Amino acid sequence: MTKLDIFQRELAGEVISLRDPEYPKIAALIAEAQRITAEMNTGYRDPAEVRVLFSRLAGATVDESFWLLPPFYTDFGKNIRVGRNVFVNHACEFMDRGGITIGDDVLIGPKVNLVTISHPLDPATRRSTHCAPIVIEKGAWLGAAVSVMPGVTIGENAVVAANAVVTRDVPRNTVVGGIPARFIRHISEAGSEVFGAEAGAESPRRHVSTVVDQAGSF
Repeated sequence: MTKLDIFQRELAGEVISLRDPEYPKIAALIAEAQRITAEMNTGYRDPAEVRVLFSRLAGATVDESFWLLPPFYTDFGKNIRVGRNVFVNHACEFMDRGGITIGDDVLIGPKVNLVTISHPLDPATRRSTHCAPIVIEKGAWLGAAVSVMPGVTIGENAVVAANAVVTRDVPRNTVVGGIPARFIRHISEAGSEVFGAEAGAESPRRHVSTVVDQAGSF
């Protein structure tokens, strides 16, 4: 049987100790991520420059439709995958050692935290880490300062209200909010309750309702 390396073991959810003989491999990529994000966040970078730096950070080329506003923060970077037409607002933190997958047409508001990593409760082993992936499905919208915890999937077209802490999966076409995030309402397939009847003609950024106001700026 082939022995898994530390990156494969971490993605499989194994508890990783700082004393693991392979841990320096993780530490090296953490340092690389800090260098790349420092370059991204220093001075003005146009959208094309940001895409080049983000692609270097993730180790995979992002689509030309990807738009990220710096500053941006991550502790790793290599386990982030984003789809097409994704918008990430400023000051977001992606802790991606467990894997972060972002589908097409996703909107991510400012100061959103996607956290795939956690620690054991036992004080004797608390410096160790274990991870679980986060998936943001197509068309979802995360409002300002949302925090998504390890192992959570945000369903297609779902909306997460500002400042929510998401600890469980969010069903598709729903609005959730609060700490911890709870169901608020359903969204129709057309989304007319959220963005108004004219939303199909223009960007939803120009059409907000009371429900969307709960989600905050993106």
